[in-house]
This record gives sequence, structure tokens and C-alpha cells, in this order.
Amino acid sequence: MKSRNNLKNKVWLYLSIFSVFILLILGIFSSVFYNLFYEWKTVKKMDSIAGEIINNYGSDNFNDVLDKLTYSNGVCIEVIVGDFRRYSTNSFSKGCSDDNINLYNFKKDFIESGKIKKSAIVKNSKFNNKTIVYGIKLDSNTSVFVNASLSPTNRSTNIYSSQFIYISLIVLIIALIIAVLISNKISKPILKINESVQKMGKGNYNVDFTTDSSIYEIKELSNTLNQTKNELAKTDELRRELLANVSHDLKTPLTMIKAYAEMIRDINYKDKKKMKDNLNIIIDETDRLNLLVNDILDLSKMQSNIIELNYEYFDLDLVIKNIISRFDYLKETNSIYFKCDIDSNLSVYADKKKIEQVIYNLISNAINYVGEDKQIVINAKLVNDMVKVSIEDHGDGLDKEELNLIWDKYYKVDKQYKRNKVGTGLGLSIVKNIFELHNIDYGVNSKKKKGTSFYFNMKFKNK
Repeated sequence: MKSRNNLKNKVWLYLSIFSVFILLILGIFSSVFYNLFYEWKTVKKMDSIAGEIINNYGSDNFNDVLDKLTYSNGVCIEVIVGDFRRYSTNSFSKGCSDDNINLYNFKKDFIESGKIKKSAIVKNSKFNNKTIVYGIKLDSNTSVFVNASLSPTNRSTNIYSSQFIYISLIVLIIALIIAVLISNKISKPILKINESVQKMGKGNYNVDFTTDSSIYEIKELSNTLNQTKNELAKTDELRRELLANVSHDLKTPLTMIKAYAEMIRDINYKDKKKMKDNLNIIIDETDRLNLLVNDILDLSKMQSNIIELNYEYFDLDLVIKNIISRFDYLKETNSIYFKCDIDSNLSVYADKKKIEQVIYNLISNAINYVGEDKQIVINAKLVNDMVKVSIEDHGDGLDKEELNLIWDKYYKVDKQYKRNKVGTGLGLSIVKNIFELHNIDYGVNSKKKKGTSFYFNMKFKNK
């Protein structure tokens, strides 16, 4: 059943049915409209013959012209002068017959009517067919009658029918051959693509969907699947890294909490100072664990579009300065300091808590990758009704192809996981989602060995 319904057989079947359908339509139209078409052509032909007779009347070779017209067009021509027939073609033709009473009456009425030209369709009782007759008055004493059958001869009909049968068989055979060739041309690359898709579905991303097909849609499908494969491979790699890194980040504080709790219980429970230090470490690791869980929940909500933004007016410069003050301890512990150029009264309209989270995460990221100069540069300037903010470190920097990847969860340049000094490793992914929820323009510039600068631009809005 599967082989019967495959693409190749379906294409061949549909093209074959289409070919047979076309031949049937041609057969029906030829049998139904052939006689009508023959009548229409005969009427048009009679008009042309009548014109030639009128134009050549009186010439020395008038009879030769009549003979030629009779022979070339298969009509009957009769010339009557007074009461006598002076010229007549074969009277046994279907177009004319001496004992056709209807034709006789037409001739008599035309001669007596005095009209110059007249035509009529009359029935030939001898041959049981319709004929068209033209009466032409050449002068006061001479009349010409041109007759032609409006039905094709049996011989021509039989020849046409035989030809149609042979032509139909030839066309049908050619159509079937073409159908096979087309079905192969269409189905072969698609079947190859399908095999590669099945391999990719099993987790093999080393497949190649490139095809030599000249069909535009198939080539587009091939290119799209290659792009999809590459993206899925990246996603799968990031998924693996995410699981490994989240597991590590969860395991590390839990291990430390357990270890210091056991130390308090078994060793330091009598030493208040050591017990206090151990408890502070447990609290710090619990805070880190809580921060990680909250970041994962926030990121999940934002990516699921179930988070609501609470817009309000606030001064962005005050938010930035307040967050910078939270990192004052780094001056003492790690000799990291901030170089700031921040305008005042930078009023914006956004979700204040989310923008605070953005600033905090960007500064945390800069701290994690700070350069040897231990300097982080923060600028916030009002330029043409836009508040332009940049946060810059002087660390190792990034390659161009890595600039878009850093917004992914847990993406790291060296691919070697290390615990962040500040934050959870989800910061930039959260930043990206908050920016996109606010429709804020953002980006990153970086140069190897010179550092990285993150920036975003918000519309300035007075309260």
C-alpha cells in the first residue's frame, strides 16, 4: 500500500489521468462540434466563391474559373441563361441534385424575384443532408447557383476518425512516457530529502539536503532544510550546554550549603566566629540559588509571553547610578571600578523593574569579562530625543560570528564552563527578551583583544 501511494506513482497516475482526460475532451468536442465547424467554414467559403464568380464574369476564361472553383472547393456550380442551363458541374454530388425539389423551388423563386444575391439552406431529400445554396444574378438574363453540402462526406469523416484514433494512441503513449520521466524527476530529489529528514529526526545533524534538482521549489526546500538543520544543531548543542550548566549551577550551591551545614553540625558548632562565617556562606549560596531559579522562571515567562509589563515614568540615570552603587564592594575585593558619563533627568517610560534587571545583568556581564585594566565604562546620554546607554568592558572581545550567539542561554566564547563571578549565566538571554518585549533597539559591538560594548536606545519621555 505504501509503494502504491508514493510520490512517484501518484505523479505518474495524475499525469496519465490528465492526458486521458484531455484526449477524451478532444474526442467529445470533435464529435459534437465538428459538423458545426464544417458548416461555419462552408458558409465562409461560399461567400468567397460568390465574390470570385462576380469578379470573373465576362472574362474569356470564365468557364475555366468555374471549373477551378468547383474542383478546388468541392462545390456544385450551375449557370442558367434564360430558361437554359449553360454550365453545370457533377450533378451526383451531395451538394446538388436535379431531383431535389427544394433546390428547384429555390432556383425558381430566385430567378423570378429579381434579387441580385440570395442564400438559403435547403434539405436534399435524395442524400438526406442539408445544403447551402447561393443564388447570384450576373445580369438580367444570367443567374449562377453555387451549392455545397453542409455535412462532411462519409469518406472524410471516416479518415478523420481513423486519424484521431491513431493520433490519440500515439499521444497517450508519449504522455505516459513523459509522465514517467516527470515523476522520476520530481520524486527522486524529494525521496532523497525525505531520507535525510528521517536521519535528522533521529538526532543525526550531519545530513546534507543539497540536491541537483533544477526545480525552483525543491531547491528552495533543500536550502530551507539545510538552514533548519544548522539551527537545530545549534539549538541542540545549546540545550546540552544549558542542561549541563544549569545542573552545575544548581549542584554547586547545594553542595556548598550541605558541606558548610555539616561543618557547623560536626566541627564548628562550638566556635561562634567560624559558625557565623559558615552561615554567611550558606546564606550567600542560598541567595545565588534563589537568583538562578528566579532567572529561569523569568526567562520562561518572557519566552512564553505570559508576563505583563508595568509601564511607568522614571529617571533612567538614577536607576543606573543606584545599580552601580550595589557593586561598590568590587572596588575593595577585586579592584574593579566604574568610569561613568551619565546625563541627568533621563526620563523614560517603561517597566522600571525590568529595565533595572537589564542594567544589572549588563553590568554583571561586564564584570565577568572585565579586562586587565579592571575598568568598566558606562555612558548614558540624551541624543535627539533618544536616551542612548552603553556598557563597555575592555576584555578579550568577540569574533563577528559570535555576536548574535551571545544572547543565547549559557553561550560562552571558549565553550568551557566556568562559574560567573556575578549573575547566573542567563543574564543576556533575559536582557534580550526584555528589550524585545519593550521594542527597544539594542545591540553589541566588539573587537578581539579590545573589549565589548553593549548598547540600547530608549525614547526620551517627560513625565
